Amino acid sequence: MTLGLLLGIGRTFRRKRASSLDILSPKRAPRDFYKGKNCKPTGFHTRKGGYVVQPDKLPNYVIPDLTGFKLKPYVSQCPVQVQKTESAEASK
Repeated sequence: MTLGLLLGIGRTFRRKRASSLDILSPKRAPRDFYKGKNCKPTGFHTRKGGYVVQPDKLPNYVIPDLTGFKLKPYVSQCPVQVQKTESAEASK
């Protein structure tokens, strides 16, 4: 009798792992659960099926003025051929 009770308790602990409990997917959640993509909403849905975008919820990027800046903002995808000097070849 006690052996069956211990085996039953052991089975329940074996099924519930901590790693699987914290993962909640829409397949294992209630019907109205929507996980989303971790994005903030930019507006709201209307009753008639439309969507109203709120400008205060849109991201606002502040870009500094780069006039007279010596560095270029992008890296070229075409590598430049570098000539090896004699001292670099001798060190190998």
